[in-house]
Amino acid sequence: MTGKIAIPTDDGETISRHFGSARYFQVVSPDGGQVAMREKGGHDHDHGHHEHGQGHGGKFELLHDCAVLIGAGMGQPAYDRLQRMGLEVILTGEKQIAAALEKYRAGTLRSDMRRVHAHHHHEHDHEDDGENGRQDVRFFE
Repeated sequence: MTGKIAIPTDDGETISRHFGSARYFQVVSPDGGQVAMREKGGHDHDHGHHEHGQGHGGKFELLHDCAVLIGAGMGQPAYDRLQRMGLEVILTGEKQIAAALEKYRAGTLRSDMRRVHAHHHHEHDHEDDGENGRQDVRFFE
């Protein structure tokens, strides 16, 4: 096993339910010796929203030296980008970081592709304005 392992988390103990809403990445060395928390900037997580089109740009930069991402769920665009970056993406129902890492190191942690979502999960309404099929998107808080 080579390369660092990144896990999206809000508390350093549990895996965040969605890659895009996690506050931090816990980054672990392959042997488990070195652990770092990398804070993701640019998002106001206490209010639980982001602007449409804001994307996850800064999040990906924090993973530049990682080989594996263990998460619980993410949208298809984020999954595709991580794949293009060369990361092995493992999406699991395991909630505890320690248990997921133990299973990963034992070779028993399996990825569930049903955890890749076609779109993000923010509540919003699409309205067709009738002009070339363009849709306006409104977010509710």
